[in-house]
Amino acid sequence: MLCSNPAKINSMEKDRTEHYLKIIDEVERVRTRNNVNWMDVLRLAFRYAPDEAKGLMKKINQEDDRISALFKQLSE
Repeated sequence: MLCSNPAKINSMEKDRTEHYLKIIDEVERVRTRNNVNWMDVLRLAFRYAPDEAKGLMKKINQEDDRISALFKQLSE
């Protein structure tokens, strides 16, 4: 059933937006902690297998470039 009360619709949209923003904030916190873990793995890789680590970093960078291109499409 559709709501015909504009104030209630506006309130529902605001609640939904707040819900999404809270989730995004939590993702940001988790990613921050996980980025530290990734950097630790990267240090280990370059310490013990630098040539292999370089190859992996090249592949990761290529995929990141593809992701950036997709994000660019979303923002146009």
